[in-house]
Amino acid sequence: MECWIGVTTEGERRIVRVAGKLRSAHVPEILTACAGSPVLELDLSDLISADEAGIEALRRIRTKGARLVGTPGYIKLKIDSAAASLD
Repeated sequence: MECWIGVTTEGERRIVRVAGKLRSAHVPEILTACAGSPVLELDLSDLISADEAGIEALRRIRTKGARLVGTPGYIKLKIDSAAASLD
C-alpha cells in the first residue's frame, strides 16, 4: 500500500486516518483533508513511514492544533526533531 488517507466526522471533530507510506506526493492531499476543522484528530496508527516532506506536513498540522494519536515511536521522534531544528 502506497498511502491511504481517510476522513470521518464525529460531531465537530474531524478524524483523518493515514495508512501506508506518506510521501511528498501525498502532502497536498493530507493538508487539504486537515484544513478547516477546529477540532482535528490525526490517527497515524497504520502509518508505516514518511519521507521528509511528509514529516514536515505532520509537524505543521500538529503545530496548528491537531491531536496526533497512535503515532509510531520513530515517526514521533522524526516529527519532534523536525520541530526542534526550527527552534
